[in-house]
Amino acid sequence: MAVATAVEPAADKRYQWVALTNTTAAMFMSALDGSIVLIALPPIFRGIHLDPLAPGNIAYLLWMIMGYRLVQAVFVVSLGRLGDMFGRVRIYNAGFMVFTIASVLLSFDPFDGAHGAMWLIGWRLLQAVGGSMLMANSAAILTDAFPAHRRGFALGVNQVAALAGMFIGLVAGGLLSAWDWRAVFWVNVPVGIFGTYWAYRRLRETSRATGGRIDWWGNVTFAVGLGAVLIGVTQGLQPYHGHAMGWTNPSVITLLTVGLASLIVFYLIESRIAEPMFDLSLFKIHDFTVGNAASLAISVARGGLQFVLVIWLQGIWLPLHGYDYADTPLWAGIFLLPMTVGFLISGPVSGYLSDRFGSRGLSTAGAAVFGSSFVGLMLLPVQFPYWAFATLIAVNGIGSGMFGAPNTSSIMSSVPAGKRGAASGMRSTFQNSGTAVSIGVFFSLMIAGLASKLPRALSGGLQQQGVSAHAATQVGHLPPVSSLFAAMLGVNPVQHLLSGVGALNSLSPGAQATLTGREFFPNLLSGPFHHGLIVVFAVATGLSALAMIACLGRSKGRNVAQDEES
Repeated sequence: MAVATAVEPAADKRYQWVALTNTTAAMFMSALDGSIVLIALPPIFRGIHLDPLAPGNIAYLLWMIMGYRLVQAVFVVSLGRLGDMFGRVRIYNAGFMVFTIASVLLSFDPFDGAHGAMWLIGWRLLQAVGGSMLMANSAAILTDAFPAHRRGFALGVNQVAALAGMFIGLVAGGLLSAWDWRAVFWVNVPVGIFGTYWAYRRLRETSRATGGRIDWWGNVTFAVGLGAVLIGVTQGLQPYHGHAMGWTNPSVITLLTVGLASLIVFYLIESRIAEPMFDLSLFKIHDFTVGNAASLAISVARGGLQFVLVIWLQGIWLPLHGYDYADTPLWAGIFLLPMTVGFLISGPVSGYLSDRFGSRGLSTAGAAVFGSSFVGLMLLPVQFPYWAFATLIAVNGIGSGMFGAPNTSSIMSSVPAGKRGAASGMRSTFQNSGTAVSIGVFFSLMIAGLASKLPRALSGGLQQQGVSAHAATQVGHLPPVSSLFAAMLGVNPVQHLLSGVGALNSLSPGAQATLTGREFFPNLLSGPFHHGLIVVFAVATGLSALAMIACLGRSKGRNVAQDEES
């Protein structure tokens, strides 16, 4: 195997800005697409004439939400390793093309119903492969292009673009889907075409490809292992034989068992092979190890937060403040903007400061600020004053920005130049896996809390409004996951549930108005939901503390890779 040596980073600042602007546009586009679909799910499912809350259709909804993250988590390491072997810019450019082609195909869904949903899910998975090619190599391209003393700023801008895309997608999805649901996919096409042309024209390799052989067994066992675990988590959120969730489902148990066994086999292969896909030797680098440990903890804490806050706003707070259910997805995105603003302010500043003062203090302080926001959110009542909520989520964004850029800079600067593609892919895998797992963990905690309290509260409340005991019990024992998804989709769940059992038309006009109005279900949901929130935010606080401890263990001085460049 040839030993990789770094070519002198591009001397002219013009190329550095070309690399920064192109990779930043790619990260923004990839992150935007991950969230733009989340907020546009109601018009998408209406457009393909599929009821997402029907028991058999919940799987389609979950795969639309989690499939993109699952694919990125599975493939990003392999694609980063391929970047090291055959050229980071080559793999990155191909990713732009794949992402754009998938976006075009998504916007021309020719089917209705379940077939329409499968078309969207399938091309979304291909789109995620393209996004993984971009994500796995963008940080490595920037690390190659920028000298060590300016790397924190460049990676900080790149990280800010990714998170900004995630939250701007919430607003853009609401605006574009109000025009046409296909527009949420059209928006990627012109950016993708221009970005692909621009990348092929202007980007160039600034490090030598290492060559080598593809680690086929490592790739297969990793894909099977992580894929099976994440698919098992996705299926575990679905109801099973009268249970609120499917963790006792034999197929879920089998998937988790096979996944964990495959990951053990993967570890054994990677520790013995000469040219591994997942370079375990990088974990001998102290700053690489503690940086990724902190990143994983923060990703798990942050990953499910967006969904929990969207449900909190759309299912409870906004309806009780006079917003129609149909309008709540768009307004939830708008009311979450302080988090984006906090990150946009702190991310680039922290990246710049980390270049001057190092990563240890900033990333540690960022993890502490990030965790403190969860403590504040635990103390908020369900019916919070918005200024307090906005302040706390802004603090959350500021802490995330303070942590993200310095931590990424420390990880990427700690590894030898020839292994930056693999290191970037491994870093992205920890982030994406943390996000995907956290959605399963946080949803499970919320559903478990609702399952213990919501059925009795819902059944009793319905009977007080004149619904028969049989119909009220039938509705009350429907899976709580349906209520959560109804809130997230901006659907009035009581109207949906009562219509499903044929009980709504038998009630008086006054009772119908009460049950289908803005206040009945949010008031019933408030108590059980708040109990779940406390558990979720307590777990997030603990994870933030673990990240802070990991950051404190980071070395104070220069790292090996920077010394090699000096």
